[in-house]
Order: sequence, then structure tokens, then C-alpha cells
Amino acid sequence: MSSDLDVFVGNTTLIDEEVYRLWLDGHSVAEAVARRLRGGVLEREGTSVAVLQSDTRDHYRTFQMLERLLHAPPRLLQQLLFQIPPERQALLVQRYYAFDEALARELLGKKLSKGTKKELDEVSARTGVGIRSCRRQFDNFKRVFKAVEELRGPLAENIQQLFLLPPALARDYAAIVFFANSRFETGKRRLQFLSFGDFAACAQSMMAHWSQGALGTPKTPKKPQKPQSMMAHWSQGALAPEAAEPDGDLPKSFLQDLKELKVLVSDKDLLDQHKSLVCSALRGKISVYNELEANFKALSRALVNVGGKLTHARDVRDFFVDLVEKVIEPCRSDKWSPGDLRLFLTHYTAAPRNLPGFRHQALWERYMAAISACLLRMYHD
Repeated sequence: MSSDLDVFVGNTTLIDEEVYRLWLDGHSVAEAVARRLRGGVLEREGTSVAVLQSDTRDHYRTFQMLERLLHAPPRLLQQLLFQIPPERQALLVQRYYAFDEALARELLGKKLSKGTKKELDEVSARTGVGIRSCRRQFDNFKRVFKAVEELRGPLAENIQQLFLLPPALARDYAAIVFFANSRFETGKRRLQFLSFGDFAACAQSMMAHWSQGALGTPKTPKKPQKPQSMMAHWSQGALAPEAAEPDGDLPKSFLQDLKELKVLVSDKDLLDQHKSLVCSALRGKISVYNELEANFKALSRALVNVGGKLTHARDVRDFFVDLVEKVIEPCRSDKWSPGDLRLFLTHYTAAPRNLPGFRHQALWERYMAAISACLLRMYHD
């Protein structure tokens, strides 16, 4: 008696998303098996504990072999050893580079050095993120930083091209690189109410308005590079530095120019006229008009002087501390609403157009575009 047996042979690499998540979270094989058991996998799949253990070990071995490719995602696209559909490749990359915002908030503004990495045990305890996952995420931050720190052009675009990340995730990594470059203070007690999302939004506004490209002095156009063409970057190290400043840096020429804005507070006539224009426009439109009229000059000096000091490294570092201490806290104390602040910043920025003798309107509006965006994002409990 003969029987027919159909045999199908394939070499597609199977990826279990649940096991991948457990591996990314830093769980050992034994811990992953225990969690899968508690999740009821035996009942769903009708298998045994021994098979589950073997399956988990096999997945972990696969992920460990894939990890070196995930360090340079374009290689994952080109390799032939693992037959993984494109949508699965994208998922692997996106989840490998996803990060816990609580961890990113702890590391924001710190140097991505060995010393900082040694502190990850404490960071893990504070954030509840497993130490293995902390180390992987820290290494990702550092890898991205090293890859793009000398490249010209928009940070987020460079990161997206080099690491094949979704746009939103690439923008978040751009914020991390931007903070690591400028070393902004984020750890002081008065800044603890600000989330990673708040700082990332501020970084994106500052890059959009203050970067080299935003200054109206465009660099030599650089054609977008396809993922496959990035292989030279990974094999030869970072691309050669260009003459222009990378967009992750605050341009020195722009910061120097901001000193010109001090005339708005150092010239008594300009300061009085500025106050008159803003107060006239806001009379009857905001709930804190009396407080604005009484405190306008102190508020204006704070807003202008924050920019005027940015040529000094220490003052750059204290940028967010100054915004909170000298603008946000006084406005909170006077019970400004977010709507009041928005209206004030709109008229405060526009008023110098009508100031005779003020010749820095374009610079002023570029400066205030980022300042206003930061303040409005940061103005919450």
C-alpha cells in the first residue's frame, strides 16, 4: 500500500514578534519561556514545554545573528543569509531602534560616553527599564550620534537614510543627537516637569529655525542617498567632514548675530516703544494685562538676553533653565494661561516691524520662532 506525502521546503526566516519583544527587553531565554507560558502559549499552540524552550532558543540565536546587521540596517537589505520579507525587515529595524522615553529623558543632554554608560544601573532602577535593554538603547543612541555628527544636511533625513527609520523615530533620534551636541542641561529639579517629548519638540523647532540651512545660506545640494549607497559609510567609517557646519550644531555666526538684538532692551526708547505697541495690541484681549504692563520690561530683557548669551558654552547649556526660571515661572506666578502666552508672543514678535531704527527684523523673527515654539510647548504643569 502506497501513500502520497507532500513536502515543502522553504528558507524564509520566521520571526515571532512576541519573542523578539522579549529579546529586545533584555530577558534571558528562561525568562522569555516563563513569560510565554504565563501568556498561555501552550494552550493556543497545542505544544509542549520542551518544544517551547527549543523554539525560544532558536529565535534568540537568530536575533543574535541578526543584531550585527541591525547595527547597519542597509546591510540587512543586501544580505542573502536570512530570507526576510521587506515588511518584516522594516519591523525588525523599527523595533530595534525604538526606545523608552523615560530612558531617553534621563540621558538627554549627557555625553554618550563610557562614563555615562557606567551609570545605566542607576538609570535602570529609576526608570524600570531592564539593564540589558538600557545598554542596547544607549548603544543605539551612541551609534546614531557617531554616524551623523559630521554629516551636512538635516539631521532627521540623514538618520532616516542611514538607519532606515520611520520619519517620526528619525526626528526623535535627531533631537537626541542635537542635545548630545549642545549638552543642554535637562537634569535640574526645576526642569523635571518637562518630558522627553517636550525637549524633542523644542529641539526640532530650534533645528528648523536656527540650523545652517534655516539661515538662508544654503549649502551645496546633496542628492538623497539610497539605502544601498550607504554601504560605503558603514564600511569606511563616517563620511568626511564638510566645510559647512552640521545641522546638529547651533551655527556660531547665527549665535554671534543674536547679540545685535540686545538693542531692543538696551535702548530705552526702543524698549518703551516696544512695550507701548504690544500693550496697545493686547489691551482687553488677555486676562493678565495689568501683570503684563507691570512686568513687560523684565520679561523682554529675559527673552532677549537668553539669545544674547548663547555664544558662551555655559549659557548654551543653561538655555532651558533660563527659559523656565526667567519666563515660564514668572508667567505661572502671575497666572498666565497658555492662550495669554500665545497671544503675547505673537504680538511681541511682530511689534518690532513698526519700530523705527530697528534693522534686524529677519534675525529677530527667526530667533523668536524657535523661542516661541519652545515656550508654548514647555508651558504646562
